[in-house]
Amino acid sequence: MTEVISVRFRGGCKNYFFDPRGLQVKMGDQVVVETAQGAEFATCTEGNHEVDDAAIVQPLCAVLRMATENDRRTVEYNRKKESEAFDICEKKIADHGLDMKLVNVSASFDGNKIIFYFTADGRVDFRELVRDLASVFRARIELRQIGVRDEAKMIGGLGICGRPFCCSQFLDGFMPVSIKMAKTQNLSLNPTKISGTCGRLMCCLKYEQNAYEDAAKRMPKVESFVQTPDGPGNVKSVDLLRETVKVALDSAAPNEPMKCYHNCEVCVLRNGKGSRDGIEIPERPARYVEEKEEEELFSVPILSTPFYMDSQLEDAPVREKIGTPESSEGGKSRRRHRGGRRRGKSGQSKPEQAAPEKNEKKQPEKGEKKEQAKEGGKQPRQPRPQQKQKPQPKPAGKGGEQAAAGEGGEGTKRRRPRHRGGRRRNKGGGGGEGAAPKAE
Repeated sequence: MTEVISVRFRGGCKNYFFDPRGLQVKMGDQVVVETAQGAEFATCTEGNHEVDDAAIVQPLCAVLRMATENDRRTVEYNRKKESEAFDICEKKIADHGLDMKLVNVSASFDGNKIIFYFTADGRVDFRELVRDLASVFRARIELRQIGVRDEAKMIGGLGICGRPFCCSQFLDGFMPVSIKMAKTQNLSLNPTKISGTCGRLMCCLKYEQNAYEDAAKRMPKVESFVQTPDGPGNVKSVDLLRETVKVALDSAAPNEPMKCYHNCEVCVLRNGKGSRDGIEIPERPARYVEEKEEEELFSVPILSTPFYMDSQLEDAPVREKIGTPESSEGGKSRRRHRGGRRRGKSGQSKPEQAAPEKNEKKQPEKGEKKEQAKEGGKQPRQPRPQQKQKPQPKPAGKGGEQAAAGEGGEGTKRRRPRHRGGRRRNKGGGGGEGAAPKAE
């Protein structure tokens, strides 16, 4: 057993072992390690732990030091240098007229080496391009041709599943994927549905391949001759995930649909296509019944008495109505009137008390009205009510002239009652001199 730490470099998903040399490194710490290409900046993914000697690739490189602020500034400077080198290299490629696509640029930690990654359909003669780049950057230049899968890993993106690419997120390396995996999983062989963004078969086809292969060994093949609880027949389709088969029974009618059976309900007499000659048909197997677990009802003990059964809360006071003694009279709650007129100061309607007071103040009796009209004298001014009333227009006619003459224009203006319907009549109810003229 050897004590090591696991680190990961920028833009990679593979972990590498390094000798800590007595340093206690935690996950997430940044360190400077020694590699075959020189010193490199890396991030720790797993702290000090022991692994088998067989898992270590000799010679085991060591950790130089924990990363400092100067190391982080050097990394930031290299990032800016890489972006500038990318633009310069694209211009040089266009000047030389090379058929290649630049993908990424990576600079070493010490800045002595710059690697350019590109893709191309065939071989490219880039010797002149290397000379031009070396004269510009004054460093060692290396050009590497990569494939489309490596390009997708470096650039990254979202797959058809809506998640980031597996190769750029957690895959250590590329796994071999074949079209046989899609056939085993009964997938559509449409290239647009089983291919990734890189144009190759999706890496996720490899994930469930072992489960499908294990299920295929237990399930019969298509066109197999089997015995079912309803009689013999041929298998027409197989569902590996549910482990069910659809069988066309020999005793079925021409238009009768096929029946679905579980794998344990089927007895395979001949696996695959072939002749039935010499095959003995055994007894019908039993039907498969799914065992459903009975739901146990657990009674939860009541530790305390519920609030609705507590004897102390039986005599609790009922919720008091909202209101104060000042805003309500006689202990009654105050009501809000959302529509119509508000009557009274306290918001309560008192038709029996408010109406007589209004008539006493504003409307004189019938006899007094006649005496005022005969005398034509001035009456003492009455005090105005607190609530202001809008002036009503005087009606035309004899009654209106008599009322104006009786008051003398100096008394308080009487508010004529509003009639919502019918003809307007004088207060006496008759059609005498004070009545309004009829409209012809």
